[in-house]
Amino acid sequence: MSDPSVDKQSIEKTRELIEGFFSVAPMELGDEALRIFEAFRHLLTEGRIRAAELGSQGWLVNHWVKKGILLGFRLGGITDYSIHPTFGFFDKQSFPPRQLREEDAVRVVPGGSSIREGAYVAPGVVCMPPMFVNVGAYVDEETMIDSHALVGSCAQVGKRVHLSAGAQIGGVLEPVGARPVIIEDEVLIGGNCGVYEGTLVQRGAVVAAGTILTRSVSVYDLVREKLIKATDAEPLTIPSGAVVVPGSRPARGGFALKHSLSVATAIIVKYRDPGTDAAVELEEALR
Repeated sequence: MSDPSVDKQSIEKTRELIEGFFSVAPMELGDEALRIFEAFRHLLTEGRIRAAELGSQGWLVNHWVKKGILLGFRLGGITDYSIHPTFGFFDKQSFPPRQLREEDAVRVVPGGSSIREGAYVAPGVVCMPPMFVNVGAYVDEETMIDSHALVGSCAQVGKRVHLSAGAQIGGVLEPVGARPVIIEDEVLIGGNCGVYEGTLVQRGAVVAAGTILTRSVSVYDLVREKLIKATDAEPLTIPSGAVVVPGSRPARGGFALKHSLSVATAIIVKYRDPGTDAAVELEEALR
């Protein structure tokens, strides 16, 4: 087992070097910058550093991690990752597809899925084809990423989460200070949902199929009779255990009234109870 104090010192040194190289003009970056970046990317892939972490004051963004990822895009040239002359793939040399091993204990069902190097995918994760996990993402144990689902750059996904078919968890790299999307433990994201722009979905929430959550969306909590919105300082936050469904509210103005127009919104209709838990329980046999 590694010495935590040594590991912490190594990470802090990597941070200092990444922030130093980030301020250097791209044409002045050389082999040393690439070596440091590759060490940084390895730490990301192992989950030893993260784009955001839960601390005593809540979730905190590690700005320097996003700087390191952006540095990698500056350093890498386009290279050929084609698996056949008629099936070409060309991407940055600094972010190759991740080569999983059997001992990683990540189940990737055949059929067009891809995980980028620099993404952490924990043991017990199940990946149904096709799906994609982008650089800087963190996917914790026993989560299922279903078909046509995306885990965007720097998104943080907790334990035992189910990202249903077609779910889109938005990514973010710039601006450096922007929050990534965070999905806490035991959340169910329904089919064709979109969670974007730094939204925080707290533990155990259920987001029903087709719901879209962004900074500009207002969430109407029918149970607690309150309106939930993002602020300049805080992201849109879905409370723990909330069951959120897509809804609508009347649009304002005479023209909207004349044409009976409405605006899409999200509604909390209940909070999880034993009945909800039974309805959303993942089928263990699939794992």
